[in-house]
Amino acid sequence: MSVQSKENSTGEKTVSSMTDTPPEIAEMVRARLMGMSDAERFRMGVQSFGAVWRMVLASLPAELTDAERKCRLFERLYGIPLPFAPATPPMMSAKPA
Repeated sequence: MSVQSKENSTGEKTVSSMTDTPPEIAEMVRARLMGMSDAERFRMGVQSFGAVWRMVLASLPAELTDAERKCRLFERLYGIPLPFAPATPPMMSAKPA
């Protein structure tokens, strides 16, 4: 297993990645991916994102409302709370003058 570290702005060592893949195998996989067309790589990314999306939804409690489910999904995928509630987007929540 290989652990790569780097120094942050304060000089502390931080772990940037961890892998148990031998470098020659990693390079072989990278070369194979880079040999694909842009469209093929894009499609792989979309399919991967879709799989993650389905796994996250399956892990959420069944009793959540659709709005709660959307908020939790966003937070799990992006690591931050949804900036507004799905039912009240910022443009619609402002009262007319």
